[in-house]
Amino acid sequence: MVVHSMDRLARNLDDLRRLVQSLTRRGVRIEFAKECLAFTGEDSPMANLMLSVMGAFAEFERALIRERQREGIALAKQRGAYRGRKKALAPERVTELRTRVAAGEPKAVVARDLGISRETLYQYLKTRTV
Repeated sequence: MVVHSMDRLARNLDDLRRLVQSLTRRGVRIEFAKECLAFTGEDSPMANLMLSVMGAFAEFERALIRERQREGIALAKQRGAYRGRKKALAPERVTELRTRVAAGEPKAVVARDLGISRETLYQYLKTRTV
């Protein structure tokens, strides 16, 4: 099994070690391309040390990326640039949707006419506000 990077296989060091041990016990050879490491199951104490050290660095790096991402999102929200996805329907169209569904028209037909998915239609029906 070839994996680009350790942080792509597991979310943290504990999961990484558990996964590598579980897979190698079954005879799977794991290669990490970015770290240039391979594990077969007959690994030496040095290989286990490298897994732990490199896994810890990967976990640390991933945590820094998430922290920077959260900071960036907070700054974008302060500027008003981060408002989420644009609504699929204008308020008037939502009113039309609710009226047509209340009149007994099939939801699939209403969704198709409005150019939205049925899931989006159900989300609009679930929320009380427009």
